[in-house]
Amino acid sequence: MSQQALAITTGEPAGIGPEITLQMALGQIPCPIVILADRQLLFARAAQLGLDVGRVAAWPDYDPTQPALVSILHIALATPSIAGQLEPRNASYVLALLDRATQGCVNGEFAAMVTAPIHKGVINEGIHGDGKGYFSGHTEYLAEQTNTPQVVMMLAGEYGNQQQMRVALATTHLPLKDVPAALNAASLTTTLRILDADLRSKFGIAAPRIIVAGLNPHAGESGHMGREEIDVIIPVLEQLRTEGLHLIGPLPADTLFNPPILAQGDAVLAMYHDQGLPVLKFATFGAGINITLGLPIIRTSVDHGTALDLAGTGKADIGSLIAATQLAAQLSTHSFA
Repeated sequence: MSQQALAITTGEPAGIGPEITLQMALGQIPCPIVILADRQLLFARAAQLGLDVGRVAAWPDYDPTQPALVSILHIALATPSIAGQLEPRNASYVLALLDRATQGCVNGEFAAMVTAPIHKGVINEGIHGDGKGYFSGHTEYLAEQTNTPQVVMMLAGEYGNQQQMRVALATTHLPLKDVPAALNAASLTTTLRILDADLRSKFGIAAPRIIVAGLNPHAGESGHMGREEIDVIIPVLEQLRTEGLHLIGPLPADTLFNPPILAQGDAVLAMYHDQGLPVLKFATFGAGINITLGLPIIRTSVDHGTALDLAGTGKADIGSLIAATQLAAQLSTHSFA
């Protein structure tokens, strides 16, 4: 395993991000990590939970041979944070964590970044009117920060008998009414190419098999329940098959998430957020991972939210963060390109 550190952004300071990051850092982790957070926030949360943070080093003064050493890259809060209480004035702090981690990954300072959960609503409340525009989520923000024209959001996790489920999205954080218009041939073509390329280069799958969901019930039922399959999805799949992509579908979303069908593919492409992710989270919750494909850097994340009601209680499950960190370490030390 490489000794280059992973950057862990602690996300919304009032949520569970700071404490689950600390709990993971004090346990068994697969590689050196540096925690991006306000130093005093971490100390206060550790004291609240009775955690012994042991020896602490300010980044980059750390010793990768001593895993008990907690390394912190201090970024100051805009205003003090209380567990469970959102504070819009700290929106700029949350974005500063992401900006610093992204910068470090781009310039080679960090091997990859792992992100704890953020709260999109309070970020938008906090940055409203300052010219930064609407914040729709990690995925879109990191694409903008790295000048990446299009990225793909994919969640993954084990289910059943240690089988791997991977679900990517053709559209991400959009109101449902806006999905059909966003589902155009150019975007869908690029999404499938990115998914195929990263399954090869990042996951080492030589010939990825991608199961594609239809948009409408029964995959449109030959146009009787919608024409998106006929007008957009099927022509795109047919064209990409001529380029060598192995694509299955479009299949009705209500039946494709069955083990016999999932076994025929390496990943599923769902057409919108709540078509694919509820199934994956039901099957893998607590150990699921969010991966952003198409970026020039490696980024993984937890598959859950800020859990404000659990913040400061020490009851939050750290399984997803551990899984995300393990995958980031694996992806950063293996190249299949």
